[in-house]
Amino acid sequence: MQFPQFIQSFPSLDTPFPKDVVSTHAIRSDRGLVVFFRFHKDFDLPPHSHLAQWGTVVAGELVFTIGDETRRYGPGDSYSIPPGVVHSARIAAGTCAIDVFEEPDRYGLIG
Repeated sequence: MQFPQFIQSFPSLDTPFPKDVVSTHAIRSDRGLVVFFRFHKDFDLPPHSHLAQWGTVVAGELVFTIGDETRRYGPGDSYSIPPGVVHSARIAAGTCAIDVFEEPDRYGLIG
């Protein structure tokens, strides 16, 4: 699945993730950051925490552990991560997700 061309024209992000594994496009405001993620290879997101995050799976599948709960998410499913809660994920190749971060500067913009 590809995001529409106009979304692909949004700036990418400076993330710690390998570019051959995940591509990003983002919109930033002074109140938050909206990120369109596309995973090209299976990816294990290590445990971490930050301010609040909300997301939805557009295509593919991910297994999220949020706090003490592990759940599988597919297209149309959404998740909400409260601020400070430790979370991790196993994300399948081909997964596309839209995530909204409370932190506008969570990742730097490129371009």
